[in-house]
Amino acid sequence: MTALFGPQDAIGRAAALREAGATGVFTFEGPHDVFTPLTLASTVGGLDLMTNVAIAFPRNPIHLAHQAIDHQILSGGRFTLGLGTQIRAQIEKRFGAEFDRPVARMSEFVAALRAIFAAWDTGERLDFRGEYYRHTLMTPTFTPRDNPYGPPPIYVGALGPRLTRATAQFADGLLVMPFGSKRFLHEATLPAVRNGLAAAGRDQGELAIVPEIIVSAGDDHDAARRLLAFYGSTPAYRPVLEVHGWGDLQPELNALSKQGRWQEMGSLIDDEVLHTIAACGSPADIAAHIRDRVGGVSDRICLYQPGPIAVDSLAQIVDALRD
Repeated sequence: MTALFGPQDAIGRAAALREAGATGVFTFEGPHDVFTPLTLASTVGGLDLMTNVAIAFPRNPIHLAHQAIDHQILSGGRFTLGLGTQIRAQIEKRFGAEFDRPVARMSEFVAALRAIFAAWDTGERLDFRGEYYRHTLMTPTFTPRDNPYGPPPIYVGALGPRLTRATAQFADGLLVMPFGSKRFLHEATLPAVRNGLAAAGRDQGELAIVPEIIVSAGDDHDAARRLLAFYGSTPAYRPVLEVHGWGDLQPELNALSKQGRWQEMGSLIDDEVLHTIAACGSPADIAAHIRDRVGGVSDRICLYQPGPIAVDSLAQIVDALRD
């Protein structure tokens, strides 16, 4: 799967990506609404659709459930609802929403969605009473009646051990954050997944693991460096740097971000950091990085592009991965 960046060219780009060999498209909560490009892409047909991710806490589970079911219908049952927590500053200062106890809140959010989906799917009475969400009324007027596909799977994006463990306990899939590495995946993410599955009495096959990998094609990687600098400035992502002994880079980047010196931050991302976290270079180079990083973990990936990659280049990457 790979990204759609906005509504303006969503239909044409989705069609081109399908022809290039992509199995699906995803959107992220960026400068445009996370659902609108997928609504448009659904008219192309033959593609899996996923939010990667929709930020959960500023939304109400009922609103999100309606959007999810609508896209499940539009896609012919090929929609995945990917959710994320974001970080405290973004939730409180940008969205004006609450962020306390994010792991517990996300766990309950997913449980509320499941209760709503069950009420719509089976007709059972809606009676969800949680600490954060309460849904106890659903009448026929507000019940979707034209969904033959059932509820969509719910995936959660996670990085830290507590949310990763919880995701393995309650979600259908884990979206592995793009700011990562092979070492972090095996030393931090997968142990937390195994702990969560064991706590819930689940088998590995009950949880989809979908890594998202930053891809920079060609020779110019300035956009990728800036993206890594942006992620690396955030304290939540410091653990990824620390497993490689680069923990001191995070406060450096954070200080520059607070001064608004965004253009300078990318210069602190040297080649070692760049090539550890991002898949860069020719299609063959990119495919080799991805295989080495996720081999034996997942056969499904999301290609995160710092900026739109030419469709012919994406086609070559897809071909290289298949070879």
